Amino acid sequence: MNPSQKRDTVQYDVVVVGAGPAGLAAAIRLKQLDENLNVCVLEKGSEVGAHILSGAVFDPIALTELLPDWRERGAPLDCAVREDRLWFLGKQRQFNLPVPPGFHNQGNYIISLGRLCRWLAEQAEGLGVEIYAGFAATEVLYDAQGAVMGVATGDMGIGRNGEATANHQPGIELHARQTLFAEGARGSLSKQVIARFALDRDACPPTYGLGIKEIWEVPPQQHQESLAVHTLGWPLDSRTYGGGFIYHAAQNRIAIGLIVGLDYRNPYLSPFEEMQRFKTHPAVRPMLQNGRRIAYGARVISEGGLQSLPQLCFDGGALIGDAAGFLNMSRLKGSHTAIKSGMLAAEAVCEALSRQSVRAETYPHAFAQSWLYRELHAARNIRPAFRCGLYLGSAYAALEQYLLKGRAPWTFRHHRSDARSLNKAADSRPIAYPPADGTLTFNRSDSVFLANLAHEENQPVHLVLGNPLLATEVNAPEYASPETRYCPAGVYEIIEQEGKKQLHINAANCIHCKTCDIKDPTGNITWTCPEGASGPNYGAM
Repeated sequence: MNPSQKRDTVQYDVVVVGAGPAGLAAAIRLKQLDENLNVCVLEKGSEVGAHILSGAVFDPIALTELLPDWRERGAPLDCAVREDRLWFLGKQRQFNLPVPPGFHNQGNYIISLGRLCRWLAEQAEGLGVEIYAGFAATEVLYDAQGAVMGVATGDMGIGRNGEATANHQPGIELHARQTLFAEGARGSLSKQVIARFALDRDACPPTYGLGIKEIWEVPPQQHQESLAVHTLGWPLDSRTYGGGFIYHAAQNRIAIGLIVGLDYRNPYLSPFEEMQRFKTHPAVRPMLQNGRRIAYGARVISEGGLQSLPQLCFDGGALIGDAAGFLNMSRLKGSHTAIKSGMLAAEAVCEALSRQSVRAETYPHAFAQSWLYRELHAARNIRPAFRCGLYLGSAYAALEQYLLKGRAPWTFRHHRSDARSLNKAADSRPIAYPPADGTLTFNRSDSVFLANLAHEENQPVHLVLGNPLLATEVNAPEYASPETRYCPAGVYEIIEQEGKKQLHINAANCIHCKTCDIKDPTGNITWTCPEGASGPNYGAM
């Protein structure tokens, strides 16, 4: 008998999948509105915050709406931004640019989003929300009418052959009147729900960026607490969207990272290696000199904006946060938008439950009337404008921010998925990346070690190939095996076995960034959720 058939069932009013800012905000708002609701939050990470990774400069606008007394409650917002800089980087020089309105961060805070989520979890639990970390939701449950009726967690202790091991623990079915999906960008269950209900039928294809982040501890004399730096240009070429960030946080720590748009064209490009090159720039290197790298991680972010948003609700549930795509790429911020979307959904869910409705249909209307919609609408054209390259895109962004202010009578569209953006290897120029020096720049294996990974070796591989032959018969000859470069954790490698080349998957290296699910040119890789508590433990990232 299949072990997954022996599952206990628990009933809730609302189940939230994902303990990020959207999911926790929704849970808090639900209990604020009706303290008698039974609300459960599932989190696949080993603890709340374990899988949370963001830059992060945080706008507290939505947090103030959710918990107006957050200062008195001790929210971990302790490093207010006091200075903004925007740099254009040439290969050897740095040019100061005027900081556009969208990047003014006075009133915002340099934070650890993981710490903020742990604090939000404490607030939620104080209201009676049940939070279960280490429980990965792996299946969407549907009732006889086709409405979502909850989720099931995966079995623990299943060997690679699919049979139960000695420590097998069957999953649990969590039934709910409403289920909120707050998995973040490219959520595995959110993707299934979007497809089942065709929620994206009127939306543009989504587009994503891969953010790679390191935290450094540096000598006090070169630390400038409360400084937020953003960069354009080098090391990326003018046809590749992206940019860097350098945030001087508290305790002599610097959060540094590079975001690379996953619509890049050159199959030889490695976002990880571009991040390592970024640190060697003459304007960046001195900030890290004599410092010590203490953390590493990577995660995709939703860059599609308003025109890529799917329909937000369906029978039995709704999408919130970056699972839907509520990130404002023009500001490089998504946490405040995630919190607001969670609040809006919670209010609609309460209204739906009160009238015994299967659909929280007031959620889309409330979004359309909110500051969240107005913010995304004003920013809608900036990201797609960069399809024309860095210089034209920057010129248009300046036009939008300074003159049009989001009031343009047109809306640019995204026309193809990131998977279809790669050029063939024969039409592309190989990129020679310098070797790591072990002091400022590093290789992927040393970096993944800092992500504090944990995967049970005998569990089934959670990275599923639709057709294993495509990796060697299409990706290798036509695209020079891009999966060996776009993955920031070294999960994929081409090996030779019995005289034949094969794709080998080092699943234990996976840091759950979801890049492979997005960028594979044949759409052949599906990221599925491994056993609960697997993956990175980012701590204070």
